[in-house]
Amino acid sequence: MAKIISSFFISVDGVVESPDKWHFPYWNDEMGAVVEAGMRSAAAMLMGRKLYDEWSAYWTSTEADQDIAQSFNNVRKYVVSNTLEKADWANTTVINGDVAAKLRDLKKQTDGDIQMSGSATTVRWLLANGLLDELRLFVHPIAVGRGRRLFEDTPTHPLKLVKSETFQTGVLNLTYVPDAG
Repeated sequence: MAKIISSFFISVDGVVESPDKWHFPYWNDEMGAVVEAGMRSAAAMLMGRKLYDEWSAYWTSTEADQDIAQSFNNVRKYVVSNTLEKADWANTTVINGDVAAKLRDLKKQTDGDIQMSGSATTVRWLLANGLLDELRLFVHPIAVGRGRRLFEDTPTHPLKLVKSETFQTGVLNLTYVPDAG
């Protein structure tokens, strides 16, 4: 059975919005190896509609990062949305209606990880519905000060730290699982 694993570049003050504006000074080979391993383990990608809109426009048209573009364009993709009627990006399926039941079925039918990168709203929903198996945070040693945070006005979700490491740049690579008590 597949695990749904979400990864975020996040500032020390919890901001996940626009990491392209603050993340890159902290990128190094250590982080690259971890991100690449996550991409290799992905049997599928899961995203919300907003991320789908951004990524489908970018990864289908960019000339940069062709290895990453090819990976994203070829992998199976699932978009959680009750407003998106059809998805034109190759290998994409829209999940709507009883999303929780459909994701439980998808986890049973999938060999390998279902990876997420971004989609904070979707991750909060997955946690609330007991569907997120791992939350991986790359905590950057920077206080961004403003922007959308991963957890805003959410219920309490106990988490258990199951793995941690510190990169040479000071970024913490933390892996959490839901803690049922």
